Parts: sequence; C-alpha cells; structure tokens
Amino acid sequence: MSAKRYEHDPAVRRATRVRARVKASGHLRLSVFRSARHIYAQVVDDAAGKTLVTASSLDSSVKAGSNKQAAEAVGKLLGERAKKAGIKKVAFDRGSFPYHGRVQALAEGARSAGLKF
Repeated sequence: MSAKRYEHDPAVRRATRVRARVKASGHLRLSVFRSARHIYAQVVDDAAGKTLVTASSLDSSVKAGSNKQAAEAVGKLLGERAKKAGIKKVAFDRGSFPYHGRVQALAEGARSAGLKF
C-alpha cells in the first residue's frame, strides 16, 4: 500500500484521530487490538515509549478464545496486573475499533478490576 493510500484509509484515519485525543490527555494509554480470533491489550507510557503491562486471550489464565467472556477476562487480568504495577488511571485507546462487543467487554473488565478511565 502506498503512503498516500495509507493516509486516506478510513481505519488509519480513525485510529490516528482517537490516538491524538488520548495522547493529549497526558495519561497512560490502554491500547486495544482485536483480531478475528484473539484480543490483546497493553498499557503504554507514550512519554517514555515503553509498554508497562500486557494481557491477551493467548495467556494461559484466560480459558476462552474469541468471545466477549474472553475479552472481559483479558480486561480483568490487565486491570489486576496494572494494579500490581501501581497504575490506577489510564486513557482508553480503542484504535479504529468501535466501542462495542469485545472492545466494550474488555473495557468493562478492566473497570471492574479497578482501573479508572
């Protein structure tokens, strides 16, 4: 894909717009990626350029694969790991994905584990 096409891709434009608002908040960023089979989440410190905490449906503690229950379990796991790392408040970066279904379930799981956003 050429650079010109990449810039005008609707998904890229949505992700860029969402990420710009999240970065402007100045908080740590909870970034979400979902594929057809799995869901991944990480807490990123953009100032230092480091990933602080990660969780995904590939972790052995998460039993289910690609459904809402697995996404909620990943959110809870991420929230627990973030609490251990001393992280309490994050900004939710959904990328180009709509806040619906598995993405929403992950967010609710993270909130139930104690993360604020």
